[in-house]
Amino acid sequence: MPEKFPPAAAWSSALVAALVGFGGTIALVVQAMGNMGASVEQIGSAITALCLGIAIAGATLSFRLRMPVILAWSTPGAALLAAAPGLSWPFAVAAFLASGLLMMVLGAVPPLTRLAERIPGSIASAMLAGVLLPFCLELFRLTADDPLLILILLAVFVVARRYVPLHALLLVLVGGIALTLLRNALSPLPEGETFGMLAPVAPALDPRTLVSVGLPLFLVTLASQNLPGLLVLRSAGYSPRPAPLLVGTGLATLVGAPFGAHSVNLAAITAAICTNAEAHPDRERRWVVGMLYAGFYLGLALWSPGLVRLFLALPHSVIAALTGLALVPALTGAAGAMLSGEDDREPAILTFLATGSGMTLLGLGSAFWGLIIGFAAFAITKRLRKA
Repeated sequence: MPEKFPPAAAWSSALVAALVGFGGTIALVVQAMGNMGASVEQIGSAITALCLGIAIAGATLSFRLRMPVILAWSTPGAALLAAAPGLSWPFAVAAFLASGLLMMVLGAVPPLTRLAERIPGSIASAMLAGVLLPFCLELFRLTADDPLLILILLAVFVVARRYVPLHALLLVLVGGIALTLLRNALSPLPEGETFGMLAPVAPALDPRTLVSVGLPLFLVTLASQNLPGLLVLRSAGYSPRPAPLLVGTGLATLVGAPFGAHSVNLAAITAAICTNAEAHPDRERRWVVGMLYAGFYLGLALWSPGLVRLFLALPHSVIAALTGLALVPALTGAAGAMLSGEDDREPAILTFLATGSGMTLLGLGSAFWGLIIGFAAFAITKRLRKA
């Protein structure tokens, strides 16, 4: 007989996953959008659109596929955008649209999906590591300005990663806000909306931006979010077809992009919370956890602009420290993956150095050139090895 109500574990797992996914990296997303010139209203709209996309697309996919499809925004993608030189908001919106469209095309064309799974993981991971490195280095540069803040947050992070790793970033966030309040360092909240709202922006098309930002955003989201998300579902005993998941997340990004949503994609780390037996003992009924998770994101969408205003009132040092610590786990995983294959290490290191250098050539950013250099070095090395 079907259960009338999900068990308590399903509710708690969904709530924890939503809070960890939202709270752990919201500072980075707010910083990235502010760097691109988005106004308070536009950042509030972007977070609202992201939460709605995660909720609606996740609930739809979970219900139709009968598996817990847990979605998130792209944390590495936000880091890529924050580091993009001279990127303004209308041009960024065009890059979001291009990334979502590419993800839909990838999912709709099976040969392309199989080709994507053959992208050298070391090169994609090296590009990701190069994108994340400057933010993590900035964390330690801040010790010259505010050593007490950095040391306390580092201590919270290290201890929490040891005992409650999934909650570490959430605890760091709470610690950063608590320190700000204790020091009376919170600025007045900027004027703006409190409840969820959407403010569309007309995209400004520029071929160089689409190539140097839209293409790397698509690749980093695919390699660091969607492909690992598929592996999480498979490790939980499901057999998901990539097509509906890639098309669904690409469509959610495409619809949300005019309102500022940079990427809606499969979650990896938070998905593990909702896809194991502890979340729901019945694997055939575990899809309801995905529905509950989507419901919590609807609640977050309702309050997104108010939360954005709170983060914009935090001191820059706090935002930068929270951003750097939020990216340490992703940098750790990317660095390990880029060095995992002994034969591919030199192309991966070249990709990493080129991306992390911040180089700009012909109007194209370092993420694009890092990929070009890495793929070229990989192809040459492979050819010479065969010869």
